[in-house]
Amino acid sequence: MSAKIELWVEETGERLDTYLAEQLPDLSRSRIQKLIADHQVLLNGEICTTKKAQVQDGDRIQLTIPDAEQLDVQPENIPLEILYEDDHLLILNKPAGMVVHPSPGHTSGTLVNALLWHCRTESGASTLSGIGGVQRPGIVHRLDKDTSGAIAIAKTDQAHHQLQQQFQAKTARRSYVAVVYGAPAAESGTIDLPIGRHRVDRKKMAIVPEAKGGRKAVTHWQIKERLGNHTLINFELETGRTHQIRVHTAQMGHPIIGDPVYGSGRSVGVNLEGQALHAWRLRLQHPVSGEWVEAIAPIPPYFSTLVEVLRRRFAGK
Repeated sequence: MSAKIELWVEETGERLDTYLAEQLPDLSRSRIQKLIADHQVLLNGEICTTKKAQVQDGDRIQLTIPDAEQLDVQPENIPLEILYEDDHLLILNKPAGMVVHPSPGHTSGTLVNALLWHCRTESGASTLSGIGGVQRPGIVHRLDKDTSGAIAIAKTDQAHHQLQQQFQAKTARRSYVAVVYGAPAAESGTIDLPIGRHRVDRKKMAIVPEAKGGRKAVTHWQIKERLGNHTLINFELETGRTHQIRVHTAQMGHPIIGDPVYGSGRSVGVNLEGQALHAWRLRLQHPVSGEWVEAIAPIPPYFSTLVEVLRRRFAGK
């Protein structure tokens, strides 16, 4: 049976989705917005189709939360490198080349396929959070296909909601390491440039002014090692926009080695399984206990090989 919720507003002037998110903490803002878009929310007896509707004191809100859809994504027995796991939270070291969730052209072999196998009951039911929908169960944040490293998975709706809040509030911290072309003049810096969808190539992101739809994006960086015409850099994300590090480093004039979209296309003579970008550390608060959890994802062998080859070349000059 679908769940039905009725609320009487005692506030004035808030947006509908904001009010519902405050009153129903077990539902994420994105889940609430989807319910509104799916005509599952009534405002004073009428279907409300806009999340921006202003609620007033005395308004009556009725929500219908449909039963979870049966997942049409098939579980697959794909090995996972687990960095942390309990009944609420799972942190994995995603390999380069693995897509996080199914999409056109990637209907199998994804991280979600592997998670559905790993997080299943004896009856075959999934134990993952359903907030992300049928295609993205448990997925709180993403890593690009060709980026390896630590990624957090929510096993319950409560954990999903709490983890989303941490990423939005920037209390969850993500650290990356990358090898880029060129040698920055400074030892460290901050890139504060908004990112939005590319005007021509809709599969790419670009630097886009906020006035034209770009979203604030802040990346902090510090050089770990200079390797001649290449540099090993550590990155700390303050925001989490799509392709953020890749777009920001390309804007600096120092694209990531092996990046098929924003890179230079030059070869370094090393067989890379993905771009030279790795999410090596994820630090967050446990969604139930509140204790800090820090997961370290080992550097993949091809990345280490690339660094060693560049070191030898630099030392030989």
